[in-house]
Amino acid sequence: MPKRNSRRSFIQQSALAAAGFMIVPRHVLGRGYRSPSDKLNIAFVGAGGRGANHVDDLSGENIVAFCDVDEVRAASTFEKYPDVPRFKDYRKMLDKMSGQIDAVVISTPDHTHTLPALAAMQLGKHVYVEKPLTHNIGEARQLLEASRKYKVVTQMGNQGASMDCNAEFAELVQGGAIGDVHTAHVWTNRPVWPQGVPTPVDKHKVPKTLDWNLWLGPAPYRDYHPSYLPFKWRGWWDFGTGALGDMGCHLLDPVYRALRLDAPVSAEANCTTMWVGDFVEANYVDSCPPSSQVKLEFAQRIPMEKVNGHDLIDFNNVRPACTLWWYDGGLRPPRPEELGSNDPFGNWDGGILLEGEKGKIIASNYGDDARVLTKSGIQKVVGMRTQPRYTGKHQEVWAEACKGNGQASSPFDYAVPLTETLLMGNLAVRCYDYKTLKPGANENGWAPWEYPGRIRLDWDSKDMRVTNFEAANQFISREARAF
Repeated sequence: MPKRNSRRSFIQQSALAAAGFMIVPRHVLGRGYRSPSDKLNIAFVGAGGRGANHVDDLSGENIVAFCDVDEVRAASTFEKYPDVPRFKDYRKMLDKMSGQIDAVVISTPDHTHTLPALAAMQLGKHVYVEKPLTHNIGEARQLLEASRKYKVVTQMGNQGASMDCNAEFAELVQGGAIGDVHTAHVWTNRPVWPQGVPTPVDKHKVPKTLDWNLWLGPAPYRDYHPSYLPFKWRGWWDFGTGALGDMGCHLLDPVYRALRLDAPVSAEANCTTMWVGDFVEANYVDSCPPSSQVKLEFAQRIPMEKVNGHDLIDFNNVRPACTLWWYDGGLRPPRPEELGSNDPFGNWDGGILLEGEKGKIIASNYGDDARVLTKSGIQKVVGMRTQPRYTGKHQEVWAEACKGNGQASSPFDYAVPLTETLLMGNLAVRCYDYKTLKPGANENGWAPWEYPGRIRLDWDSKDMRVTNFEAANQFISREARAF
């Protein structure tokens, strides 16, 4: 992407030129020295938790503003940078400090990613948004459209996209190590927070250090309860996206990149069934299930290119149809017979297993430690180097791209289709519980002949709708609450 000069940097450079000065390249000044003109002015929406990590990883840039609705959660960051201006409302921060900001990092809960990202891009600011990019598919499309319209540098916070192991995994697969891949399995140990729990009804006072209205943001209003934050918001549909949303952008990314996937054509799910009595299901539809298994189908893709006015197949990007299975909550696929009884099967966080016409590939999360499994044994194979490599941490890759130095590793053009894929899986998970969609079930609360979880959701990505089950479309987007 061409280097984008902000109004601030233009004015600085013009003033220096007028005074007869010039910015001296850092290599002239000595190795490791960084001229102030090389730095990015970054504001952070979310300064505690994951946001605190981003502040540390971008400490080499100019940190110009913090926005956080929770003073306790952000306290350590505020103490470390006492002179940086603080805000609770990102709108006030952008209104007051827009002229001093080049880029914005957003590390809030899933349901509050989209609005600050849109506001920042509309002002011409580069944005880094934590994974998953958005809370729902409609929001993801909004961010993609805005990133293209305002031509800013974007990055989703799936740090594996900047790791060599991710590139090496893609090279191994695309190099034909196991032939055409027809089935992929991806699993995680998440959730490591409560899921499948009843909505709390007891009353709690909102802490004086928390702005509850701003924390809720666009989500439907509900009373404050410590069951929602910090961290535990991931297990509630109004705020989070469950285990698939939390880890899908990490674990699915190597597979998505290696197989050149786009949007799935269908999704279906199996989820934990919870009981409060004999043949009486628990009605915990507000909370994500404790475990789930999701099946995503991808159609064959035969890309075409125009040569002298004729359509020709782009053989370098042909992708056969394949099935992707996701498992969470302790579930995982059957152990491959080619794997020894005591050989590791993934790691603590999760793992990846690909099945192809000539063998299988097993890897840990992020595509690390990939090995080829054949009937003759386990082989460590290295593919031909075809994928880009990145220097520095994921956040630093983005910051350098903002300054015109290289490309982002997970820009929205890539991150949105990946996010849509995992959110489509979540759509199937949400539709598994018929009580959400058919509240008129019989008096016992169950009607297995009407169970939506037994159907497949057919997805029309172009029109952004489920074509065979209208009730599912209520979850594709939602109207934002005024706050």
